[in-house]
Amino acid sequence: MRRIFGLGLALALAWSFPAAGWAHPSAPAFTLRLLDSRKTLDSRSYLGRKVLVVRFQASWCNLCVREAPSFERAYRKYRSRGVEFVGIQVLDTEADVRRFLKAHGATYPAGLDPNLTIANRFGFQRTPYTIVISRKGEMMARIHDSADETRLAKVIEPLLARSAKPRQG
Repeated sequence: MRRIFGLGLALALAWSFPAAGWAHPSAPAFTLRLLDSRKTLDSRSYLGRKVLVVRFQASWCNLCVREAPSFERAYRKYRSRGVEFVGIQVLDTEADVRRFLKAHGATYPAGLDPNLTIANRFGFQRTPYTIVISRKGEMMARIHDSADETRLAKVIEPLLARSAKPRQG
């Protein structure tokens, strides 16, 4: 009886404390050929340097179309603060992707994942799907469906605050 009580107490205590000490899962590394520059983006090059926001989207996705201006605004807001954004167009053709990006004035890096090769490594289920990766390479957020500016800010701002160096005075 004492043993069962001890086990129950241990479980209750474990559940009552926040999981602050638990690590977030590591993001899988990926490379993506970018449409406009014909360069390749390697996610590993951001480790230790930048927060990376990866958005799986499609030209045929109504929510992706509605949120395209918001995603672009977030990119413009955070790019000078150490955050990189990338749009990964899934199950799409290059021609449709180019039209989508042009129609929405997208200036963030973008590439194609027509067969879900990259998306499936991140647990992709549907568009849009947004992943926020810390400078340490940890998946800090996996957002299914809507990820507008406000929702992204709630994830990005604490990451930037954590990485800010204290002033020496």
